[in-house]
Amino acid sequence: MTAATDAPGPRPSKRDAAARERNLTRVQAKVASQQARAEFAETLNALEDKLNVPKQVGIRTERAKRKLRRFADEQPVAAVVAAVGVVAVVGIGVWLIVRSKLD
Repeated sequence: MTAATDAPGPRPSKRDAAARERNLTRVQAKVASQQARAEFAETLNALEDKLNVPKQVGIRTERAKRKLRRFADEQPVAAVVAAVGVVAVVGIGVWLIVRSKLD
């Protein structure tokens, strides 16, 4: 065995180690910036959805329709009574407004 074969391999120089560390830091920075961009885009999308009034009105309307349909399916008599009550209140309100305008 010679001294050349006994050595575990060439030792990396300090300059090579610094270059590897610098490159690793660049890769880490690139990955971190990509993650930050993705999180920022996700936040902007969430804000856009939250602040989009027509979309929110549509979502709430659909939710209310589903609740009313479920209520009508589960308790049809109570749904009819509630509908009659709403119609009566609106009718009385219109009647009072028209009557006050005619006087």
